[in-house]
Amino acid sequence: MSQQHSGPPQQSNQPPTWGRPQHPGPWGPPPKKKLSTGAIVGISLGGGFAFLVVLGALVGGGETADERADGKGPASHAPAPVKSASALASAATPSAKPSKKAETGRLPNFKGKGLQYAQDEAQSLGFYSLVSHDALGRGRNQALDRNWKICSQIPAPGTHRTDVTIDFGAVKLEETCPGSDMGAEPEVEAGGTMPHFVGKSVKVARASLPSNASITVTDASKGRMVLMESNWKVCTQDPRSGAELNGQPIAITAVKFEESCP
Repeated sequence: MSQQHSGPPQQSNQPPTWGRPQHPGPWGPPPKKKLSTGAIVGISLGGGFAFLVVLGALVGGGETADERADGKGPASHAPAPVKSASALASAATPSAKPSKKAETGRLPNFKGKGLQYAQDEAQSLGFYSLVSHDALGRGRNQALDRNWKICSQIPAPGTHRTDVTIDFGAVKLEETCPGSDMGAEPEVEAGGTMPHFVGKSVKVARASLPSNASITVTDASKGRMVLMESNWKVCTQDPRSGAELNGQPIAITAVKFEESCP
């Protein structure tokens, strides 16, 4: 038969242990000690130093100080010496090439030839610097080269450097070449005195005078308008040649070149 206990349960004299921290008794394990901050830093530095020592030994391949001193060890990894700025500049600058000697060619006599033909022929011979002017001194432009013929040339025929400038004096096909080139010399620029313009074209006279000069040009015979000044020649001028130019107005009378001054 099973026994039944009707009385109240016995209570222990020890308080309950749940919910409370356990404290070791006098025979339990000693409490763990925390490391100080200085100790942690020391350990970290020591480990890092040891790692660097090992890494250095691996990279250096076991090379000793004596081997490095007498040069018997592996090749040094020291950086190459830095070149000076002048050395770098001389290395980057290519050596100067000797100047090419100018070529020479044989320049023919083009007098009496058409201006266009002479220019083409000169270029075929290596002469490319070509200019031309009005041999009658009228200052006309050679707009259509086929309509002009050559009266003179500078330099003269012969052997010349191919980079020389060739100047052709020319007139229109229906005109006669003058005895001497009237347009070869540069135009006279007026300085302090009035140049001599009688017989020259009105265009040349205007180009020779100062740009701020006040100039009046009239027809000396029929009262016509002087439109294309290269076709008109000066008959009279005021002030006269050699007079001082101090800003006074300038008066010129002219007729066409095929006409005579009155």
